[in-house]
Amino acid sequence: MNIVEVKSVQDKKDFIEVAARIGSNFPNYVRALDNDINEVFDPTTNKYFENGQACRWLLKKDNKTIGRIAAFVYDKYLNDGTDFPTGCVGFFDCIDNQDAANLLFDTAQNWLKKQNVDAMDGPVNFGDRDKWWGLLIDGFDEEPIYGMAFNPPYYQKLFEQYGFQNFYNQYYYAMNIDDQLPEKYIERHAKFEKKPDYKARHIDINNIEKHAEDFATVYNAAWSQHKEGKEIEKEDIAKLFMKMKPIIDERIIWFAYYKEEPIAMWINIPDLNQYFKQFNGKFGWLQKLRLLWMKKTGACKRFTGIAFGVVPKYQVLGIDAFMITEGSKFIQAEKSYSRYEMGWTGDWNPRMLNIYKGLGGKQSRHLVTYRYIFNNKHNFERHPIMDYSTK
Repeated sequence: MNIVEVKSVQDKKDFIEVAARIGSNFPNYVRALDNDINEVFDPTTNKYFENGQACRWLLKKDNKTIGRIAAFVYDKYLNDGTDFPTGCVGFFDCIDNQDAANLLFDTAQNWLKKQNVDAMDGPVNFGDRDKWWGLLIDGFDEEPIYGMAFNPPYYQKLFEQYGFQNFYNQYYYAMNIDDQLPEKYIERHAKFEKKPDYKARHIDINNIEKHAEDFATVYNAAWSQHKEGKEIEKEDIAKLFMKMKPIIDERIIWFAYYKEEPIAMWINIPDLNQYFKQFNGKFGWLQKLRLLWMKKTGACKRFTGIAFGVVPKYQVLGIDAFMITEGSKFIQAEKSYSRYEMGWTGDWNPRMLNIYKGLGGKQSRHLVTYRYIFNNKHNFERHPIMDYSTK
């Protein structure tokens, strides 16, 4: 077996194809779009290259590609409670062979040591946490939602036998659209419904810039509690919203307002994998036409959460229940979807987990983000529980 750094055009193709070849052996695998993967490693499209770098490799045996891995470091990768420099690994795929996996992990570790970091977390994305984050260890019986990590079950063994430890668990919850909301949600909704200063409404697709500003306001306030440097700019969100405009369903993106000030958000999109599973990784003009047709004919019956947040001073009031109930009544009446899958939340965020459970959701997937500390330089500690106190 030998390692090859990804450099040539053919190497980049092999990097994509080896994942598809290994994944296709498992029933519910859905191939990611080739363009989505390529953009992660393109400095012109991935903003994280501004303060970071990445390298990726292929594992070969008898001129056949049998594995891949990427390693990356970037300034914005922060974890509350971690006071030492940490790098990342991701886009790991490998045959069921521990020696092969170890060679890939060793290669990534050696490169990361040269970047002066003391540990590696993975498998994660060179970018935001809404895509390819964590290792799936339970939930193989359903197709993955768009952006969700989906891997062969034996990968857990390959990671843990190398020495990776469970840094935190990630949980998805799901429910059927016609499930009855808990009575406490109905009661809280009724309380706010009588107060004219509080409003909840879905977005207007023709007013994207305003909603981008609303998103940034709520997100930055909500995530300020987590101390992980996640503040975002309105301009970046506006660009993202415009990029997503062809697939946005304005009926499933909701904000709550107090005197027109945004105080909560519930951001959802159709599960794009219900479309993309037909495309075998390609997304040219033919696939785009098919997407428009499938969208028009209602081929996607599942939508998924990608962001949720409440401005801290409103978190104990029940504004989340008001917004969700208002949105749910509308979505249920529309009857366009049959299933809702909530975006993952970590075991370090029990308040969000309680919202999922309180809503009536059932755990549908379990993923793990692992940590491996080099040369025992530091004691291993799991990700701390989120501190919800505000100054």
